Amino acid sequence: MPSLKDLRNRISSVKATQKITKAMQMVAAAKLRRAQEAAEAARPYSQRMGAVLANIAQTLGDGDDAPKLMVGTGKDDTHLLLVCTAERGLCGGFNSSIARMARDHARKLIAEGKTVKIITVGKKGYDILRRDLGNYVVDRVDLRDVKRIGFDNAVAIGKKVIDLFEAGEFDVCTLFYSEFKSVISQIPTAQQLIPARAEGSEAETAGDAIYEYEPDAGAILEDLIPRNISVQVFRALLENAASEQGARMSAMDNATRNAGEMIDKLTLSYNRQRQAQITKELIEIISGAEAL
Repeated sequence: MPSLKDLRNRISSVKATQKITKAMQMVAAAKLRRAQEAAEAARPYSQRMGAVLANIAQTLGDGDDAPKLMVGTGKDDTHLLLVCTAERGLCGGFNSSIARMARDHARKLIAEGKTVKIITVGKKGYDILRRDLGNYVVDRVDLRDVKRIGFDNAVAIGKKVIDLFEAGEFDVCTLFYSEFKSVISQIPTAQQLIPARAEGSEAETAGDAIYEYEPDAGAILEDLIPRNISVQVFRALLENAASEQGARMSAMDNATRNAGEMIDKLTLSYNRQRQAQITKELIEIISGAEAL
């Protein structure tokens, strides 16, 4: 049984931890608002970009003029997994859920005899995946020094992916990130980047209006698809930033409550042991007085 001094020290330690988790919760709540606004602002642009891409692709079809980034290499042998996670932990299962989805997808492809290559964006994703799939990690992107994610960061990542594709390093690229829904809900998401999937709503792609493109549709797609890849990566980074803060806010709130419960239990144990010790001393004093 721990002594009274040990219990006092442990109570003081848990109280100090509780102050830290409470402070981290408040910081995450402050950052969450800005990150959520940025993620929500990027969604309409990303969706509209996909709609425009779908409209032009529908006009062009699958002819010889279609860019290689859209039609692919015609093979499905080598897959590149672009796994985006956070640079820091203490955010619940946010990082592990993304890494788990990417790991399961990689194992499925390996079991089918495919070649798998992985690029990690974020320290935590690399730390998790290198345990089982370290041999498949071909590159990693470190954003620890970036205080606020900008489009330039996404362009650099997109260019890295496109350069690998043009060099014939892979056939299919899949992006993994967490889509922000709410403070308590972040959904791990897998999105195919290459070959580019032209997705859009029926109203936007039904072809009700006929457009003429200048220059031709193929030339427009040559410029639009690389830009779309950067836009989708940028959206993934913004969604991750909001999801990370939401997950950290929930995790620190739970940790603060758990610390409070532990303090109550330790305080109760301390009071009981102190009362027992006082009772024992009183009995000894009374017994000694009666002996005299």
